[in-house]
Amino acid sequence: MDTDPERFSANDPSTSAKLNTAPVNPRGLFITGTDTGVGKTHITCLIARQLIAAGVQTAAYKPVCSGAVQKRSAISTDQNDVEWEDLVRLSAATGGKWTDETICPQRFLAPLAPPIAAKMEGRIVDFQLLVDGSRRFSGAEVLLVEGAGGWLSPLTESATVADLAQELKLPILIVARAGLGTINHTLLTIESIRARGLPIAGIVLNEVVPSGNDISYRTNGDEIQVRGGVPVFGIVPHGTKFDLHQGGQSVTIYWQSLAGPMAEIKSPR
Repeated sequence: MDTDPERFSANDPSTSAKLNTAPVNPRGLFITGTDTGVGKTHITCLIARQLIAAGVQTAAYKPVCSGAVQKRSAISTDQNDVEWEDLVRLSAATGGKWTDETICPQRFLAPLAPPIAAKMEGRIVDFQLLVDGSRRFSGAEVLLVEGAGGWLSPLTESATVADLAQELKLPILIVARAGLGTINHTLLTIESIRARGLPIAGIVLNEVVPSGNDISYRTNGDEIQVRGGVPVFGIVPHGTKFDLHQGGQSVTIYWQSLAGPMAEIKSPR
């Protein structure tokens, strides 16, 4: 991949000096995926840990989560004995500073799209609650908002993940699979985000499964960057907890400089 140092000029630490003082509302980054299972939570946790290690007060917000699993210590299948793995990981990555209800205000049991999982429980997904929940992270400098599923995945009976992102108006970080087929999925996601007039911060390719004989891993980033006009920051190799690589070398991204201001709260729909 391209290693031109100018490509990362927007990530120069000097550009983020103004972020050292925590604002009333944190700046934010909206993390979406090209599909379900591309590793959004893994990447969100990676970014959170890197920001915290750099001294940036960081929070993670997953507005809605579906697909609970039984706790290892559980003795029944009661809802009090289940947990949502994404929520557990996001809480751990941000130091356990916020309650589960703050990190994820709406949680559903079935591993289905949120509005369908909610309907199975006789509930609904409250869009305004999800929007308002992004303002409940007092003391955070950067808020990482992780969408559910892919960019156009259903979020409520009528809204998609993209609709929530448009409401918040944060820069979008796209997480995509690193392997064969990702060029098409990623370019379609870029096109849809641009059609909504939202800024794209960049792309991270995640090696969801070992690459094996898939040589497209070596060229996908360059192809996406050239054809999509969006910076590809690198690949997170399979099994790596904290490292982002480019051209076989570990790279550092100053994530706080990519975060943008939160949109003003609008009246309920």
